[in-house]
Amino acid sequence: QVQLVESGGGKVQPGGSLRLSCAASGNIFNIYAMGWYRQAPGKQRELVATITSGGSTNYADSVKGRFTISRDNAKNTVYLQMNSLKPEDWAVYYCRVITTAGYVSWGQGTQVTVSS
Repeated sequence: QVQLVESGGGKVQPGGSLRLSCAASGNIFNIYAMGWYRQAPGKQRELVATITSGGSTNYADSVKGRFTISRDNAKNTVYLQMNSLKPEDWAVYYCRVITTAGYVSWGQGTQVTVSS
């Protein structure tokens, strides 16, 4: 089992930036992909970005060109650099890990508020 601890959320004005971090511990040797999802009030949870152990990335169309996902394998940490934030980015952001066996673990979530 993998435990995830997220940090870096907060409140920012439109156009601002935030960097989220997610540190993994526990059974980390079989992690295949790490990623970020988000859930806005009244909406379903949606994919933001993912990155595989080999470095392949995938982004939601709504964040392409503004968000960057990266991974430090030595620290078992995944990051999400969010630039040019918009009010529609306001959500709880969740870290997710999937192992090579297909087991999924979720973080507790971190709030991102984009408001003037």
